Amino acid sequence: MRRLVLLWFISAFALMVVTQIVPGFHIDDGWSALKAAFIIALVNGTIGLFVAIATLPLSILTLGLFLIIVNALMLQLSAWIVEGFAIDGFWWAVAGSIVLSATNMLLRWLLVPKTRRPPET
Repeated sequence: MRRLVLLWFISAFALMVVTQIVPGFHIDDGWSALKAAFIIALVNGTIGLFVAIATLPLSILTLGLFLIIVNALMLQLSAWIVEGFAIDGFWWAVAGSIVLSATNMLLRWLLVPKTRRPPET
């Protein structure tokens, strides 16, 4: 449970970082960032999963680049749901998607403790 909360806070902080880098990304405050991080995770885990599976052939054809478009659409949907979180347009969502993914990856690499796996037998 502690790990899940840590990942949630990391995602919210990553959203705040993206608002500083991408001009078309707007979050009012930390509370809005926490709500947005939760909704983004919920949207990506439900609707985003189905869209990614449905567009798998196109993703394979574009060597995975179409997933950036899918992520941008899920970000826009999340911004539409969460009050205090706004994206100015589709291309800002694409840019935000790329920066958010990179920021999340870096922060998780730096802050999340590695889980130890038992040796395989």
